[in-house]
Amino acid sequence: MKFLHIADVHLGCTRYQLPESPRDFFEAWIDVLQRYGIDEKVDFVIMCGDFFHKRSVPPETMNYAVQGLTMMREAGIPVVSIEGNHDQKHTDNEFSWLRSLSSWGLVKLLEPVTVDGKMICEPWDETSKKGSYIDIGRARIFGSDWYGASGNWAIPMLTEAIKETRRDGAFHILMLHTDVEGHQMHPIPALSLAALKELKSAVEYVGLGHTHKHYEIDNWAFNPGSIEITNISEFRETRGAFVVEVDDDNVVNARHVEDYHHRPFQQLAFQVSGYSDAKDITIDLLDQVKREARVAEDGKPQPIIEIALRGQLGFPNSLIEMQKIRDEVRAMTGALHVRIKNHTVPAEYLDTLDEPDDTGREKLERRVIDDLVFRDNRFKTRIEDISDAVIGAKRMALGDEPAEKIADFIALKLAAR
Repeated sequence: MKFLHIADVHLGCTRYQLPESPRDFFEAWIDVLQRYGIDEKVDFVIMCGDFFHKRSVPPETMNYAVQGLTMMREAGIPVVSIEGNHDQKHTDNEFSWLRSLSSWGLVKLLEPVTVDGKMICEPWDETSKKGSYIDIGRARIFGSDWYGASGNWAIPMLTEAIKETRRDGAFHILMLHTDVEGHQMHPIPALSLAALKELKSAVEYVGLGHTHKHYEIDNWAFNPGSIEITNISEFRETRGAFVVEVDDDNVVNARHVEDYHHRPFQQLAFQVSGYSDAKDITIDLLDQVKREARVAEDGKPQPIIEIALRGQLGFPNSLIEMQKIRDEVRAMTGALHVRIKNHTVPAEYLDTLDEPDDTGREKLERRVIDDLVFRDNRFKTRIEDISDAVIGAKRMALGDEPAEKIADFIALKLAAR
């Protein structure tokens, strides 16, 4: 048995509002399906959440979705999916675009149901195009909902529901969209390893999604990472897909693949402290770009380059030659887009800048928030808890978490000590 495991396709994502972005995500997804689905002759594909970037799907994005899924249907390869936080239905509405795609026979959307407070798994019904699990050959594939901060509460119930519907001789797969403790990229509550490992009694393979980097746990739980970069802060992470082969003894051989069409990204940092003339910044910055920047290669997508200016600026921001730098960098590298982000800070923040030049966005954000909390006498003895609450609430809001879940998270953080 062989299958393709992908997650976090994020069709419709528009990085930097570039018109090329939606096409980038489509072409990366299509290339993965062709190379590692059709060409590898897999039995099925599992997509573990966040197929779309937003719940409201533009017509262009829907055309891309239908085109790719139709290609797989014509190849005779079923695509099985779950909803992630980006493409789930609204709480007051029974409809979502993934449910529509399922009703059209282009994807099989699996969702557990709750009856009288108990989670149950129902078999896939080809007439209604609904179900919680589906059998494809020797595989029995189970779906799950987006549980967010409730994962530690929901997983034990899901484990029991799966146990009640296991099939003798089958290879059981669960698709799960969640961060996992120790592997998340943001300070948002994650599923604990203990809760995750409860599933070992129910399934032989956990197909994960949500975290945009590749990792594996015990050759049993697998997260491929996003297919494309949705944010420049992810450019150093390994991402891709898994081609999974399972032998007759249910031994798993999962091969992580990264060779497919995707746009290269690069983030450079330039330290402005000590400069008194904007022209000198331009000269030295362009010299660094000449040494370090990626250059466009024939036959491959042009890179996107982001340059972060850091340190203490000794003159007004308006004097920085932003347009000249962008134009020169684009000419030197052949980049599709050059973005300059000014992370310089006022003098009173100078004591927070003693960090390596490659400090990421999350670390910078954390430093600034910690500093702001420290300056407030009400909170300076609880800096870590308050900063966790601020950053976590922001990430949950960006992830479309319901307001009540965000409020519960903040209350939990504030009551921690």
